[in-house]
Amino acid sequence: MTAAPKTRPLGPRILRGRLVALEPLLAEHEEALRHAAAGVETFRYFAQPDFASWYARARAPDPRRLAFAVRRLADGMLLGSTSYCDITEADARVEIGSTWYAPEARGTEVNPEAKLLLLANAFEAGYHCIVLRTCSRNARSRAAILKLGAKQDGILRAAVWMPPAPGRDGYFRDSAFYSILADEWPAVRAGLDARLTAPAS
Repeated sequence: MTAAPKTRPLGPRILRGRLVALEPLLAEHEEALRHAAAGVETFRYFAQPDFASWYARARAPDPRRLAFAVRRLADGMLLGSTSYCDITEADARVEIGSTWYAPEARGTEVNPEAKLLLLANAFEAGYHCIVLRTCSRNARSRAAILKLGAKQDGILRAAVWMPPAPGRDGYFRDSAFYSILADEWPAVRAGLDARLTAPAS
């Protein structure tokens, strides 16, 4: 690539799939999301250790961030949230993160479809590198990211201060970084499509 990258806006727009719709986060989503987030474990690996602090950050004006509420289409229930973070148009790079789900949605097709919608929207908008990161201690999240087809780039030590919260002491978090590049997207998309169309076992 010799010319500077050209990207289009990532939103705000609703991203609709077969199972879920990703709706740009609004004040009207707050109470249903608060209910979905009930339980200390939801934000165990977040720098914002509870719903109130997470929601305040997600709703704060920030041109480099776009948060979504994840709605199940079958019954209209809000199941959690996911975001574009660190949107860097000049480098055609964006991070997908700050993702959490209600317990009933974890380990289901909700996350693969939400990631498929976010990835497709970003690559179609001209982004070249999609970054994902998680706490190095979060084995479930790391396994899910690898299952998407992302490649691990490395671990940044002591990357984030995690303040004390119920169930944890304060500590500096090591962050595991992963990425998917534009030329890897067709294979990643095929893998996600296969997962989402496979018959239930």
